[in-house]
Amino acid sequence: MSSLLIKCLESKTIESGSIYERFHIDSLKPGQALTIGNLIRRVLLNDLGGMSITGIKFSENYHEFSIIPGVREDILEILLNLKGIVFKSLTKDCKFVTLKINGPTIITASCINLPLDLQIINPHHYIATVVDPVSIEIEFKIEYGTGYKLADRTNSITDDEFLEMDATFMPIQKVNFEVKNIYEKSELIQEELFLDIWSNGSIVPKDSLLLASRFIIDLFSSFVKNEFSQELNVIKESEEGKSIVNTHTDVTIEELQLSIRSYNCLKRENINTVGDLLKYSPEKLQELKNFGKKSADEIFNTLKNQFGIIFE
Repeated sequence: MSSLLIKCLESKTIESGSIYERFHIDSLKPGQALTIGNLIRRVLLNDLGGMSITGIKFSENYHEFSIIPGVREDILEILLNLKGIVFKSLTKDCKFVTLKINGPTIITASCINLPLDLQIINPHHYIATVVDPVSIEIEFKIEYGTGYKLADRTNSITDDEFLEMDATFMPIQKVNFEVKNIYEKSELIQEELFLDIWSNGSIVPKDSLLLASRFIIDLFSSFVKNEFSQELNVIKESEEGKSIVNTHTDVTIEELQLSIRSYNCLKRENINTVGDLLKYSPEKLQELKNFGKKSADEIFNTLKNQFGIIFE
């Protein structure tokens, strides 16, 4: 295969700090542009990581629905504003930074005291307004990750705990690609691929494209370096006559997308995975409280269609 030629056709920085770049890849054989474009897009959006605020702690014991005296915004609004701050870090270590300020004033991202290895891309990003002469002190927990992390607020907040918040680690905001065909004498001979990449400013799209390429190379190198595994899925025949594939036993029953009636019956019996479910014979399942033939048929059909597991 001939060497691919890639060029950066356009590069610009948007006011918010985001960076847009457009790339062109030529010398592709028919069918390759769509494969490469889709693969790079998925890696850019799913597998590249970044830094984000994952928790905050006030000098007072506030929860997300509290109101801070002397501050125009409530805690929930401040949490939403903090999600828009973009960080660029030289390391992947977890960091703790603080914000101390006296009002009245406007709080922006530039008010946060940062270590030398951490930078804010959008320092003018608005956080809150202090309308009275009060002192505000906030501590932030900043972590590295990939994708999107939902906050766990099931536990009550104590004085020593951080109030968790949803975090977006993805440095790439959007990726588009376009395929153009090159014809000669009415025959398709080559394809061109155009990539449009928007980042949040913590990484240059050109660098993100290199990282995505290395990620793909490392992923497929494992196929080249390692021989095919000789291990096969073991199919067991239980005494009830069920065919059980052991690779599906850890699948939770939530993933089966059952009806509420069937789901509640299983959870009531502490049946949480497919492995737990396969310990029951068809007759034993129908003995469960409020579990009738309709629910049994639903479960049998789901296991058969999704995993090929058949109850006889």
